[in-house]
Amino acid sequence: MSDVAGFAGRVLHWFDRHGRHDLPWQHPRTPYRVWVSEIMLQQTQVATVIPYFQRFMARFPDVTALAAASVDDVLAEWSGLGYYARGRNLHACAQALNARSDGRFPETVDDWEALPGIGRSTAGAIVAQAFDCPAAVLDGNVRRVLARHAGVDGWPGQPAVLNRLWTIAEARLPDARHADYAQAMMDLGHRVCTARRPTCATCPVRDDCYAVHHDAQSRLPGPRPRRQRPQRTARLALVVHPDGRLWLERRPPRGIWGGLWCPPVLEGDDQWQAWQQGWPALKMAAQPGAMVHHAFTHFDLDLTIRHGIATVAPPGTEGTWSTISDALQRGLPAPVRRVLQAQLTATAQAELIA
Repeated sequence: MSDVAGFAGRVLHWFDRHGRHDLPWQHPRTPYRVWVSEIMLQQTQVATVIPYFQRFMARFPDVTALAAASVDDVLAEWSGLGYYARGRNLHACAQALNARSDGRFPETVDDWEALPGIGRSTAGAIVAQAFDCPAAVLDGNVRRVLARHAGVDGWPGQPAVLNRLWTIAEARLPDARHADYAQAMMDLGHRVCTARRPTCATCPVRDDCYAVHHDAQSRLPGPRPRRQRPQRTARLALVVHPDGRLWLERRPPRGIWGGLWCPPVLEGDDQWQAWQQGWPALKMAAQPGAMVHHAFTHFDLDLTIRHGIATVAPPGTEGTWSTISDALQRGLPAPVRRVLQAQLTATAQAELIA
């Protein structure tokens, strides 16, 4: 397999001295643990993932346990990690993998890509790290390293640029130590070839790096085309039963917070009015409560809290009355969890004062 001017060897030598060797999914580095970690690491920093991964492994120690769990249990452990489609896809993958007649994990990139929520780079990371097989990885860190070293212009999100980076990534695979090389490339981008202020003097491949020789670190890789960030608003309806329980509904599988439990979220005046009319004897507070801001990947959302009371939910509505304590055990959106935790704390403080 081709290697460009000893590129892989230099990266591996650097990794042996400076790479991350103590990540929890490396000990032991089993297919199950690698797969779960790679799904969690999609668009999420390692430091954020580690505590979630450790709790997840304690709750679901193997693919059989994960497949046997309910999606609610999985999303409850995922709550706060974001990008909840990953949790649903992980559960669906576990059921598909557990149903395989041979009971083995797939060992090729194509087979992993055929599973829900797994793209080419994630599949490559799993195959390389779980089975020590040659497979390229092209996450954000690796794209940055290769774009700078090879002098690839343009935003990596553009198909032509991405295809060129894949060609380069595959051409530079080593003949051995594939698991270490995959981790090494991700570590190199994370620790040395950073987006801002890269420490090029410590880089193992600086001698033939295009960006170093052309002072192009700030230009490469090319930035995402700028566009105005959309702003959205909605109302979060906290409807409480006279006995203190809160009304929760499961979010639709697609869209924001898909599949999670949540108080009703209403966007726009028409939706808000129609929702109120569907409730028998609903009493809403005249004044709105606090506003909660939440930033998604592609837009910002401002939630205005509206408090209400009702004894009966709308007929045919899929939902449940739940104590706040029980609600906090479910898969909840992170901003909603913060709202309910604050409400639970306020209630406890009022009871102490009384």
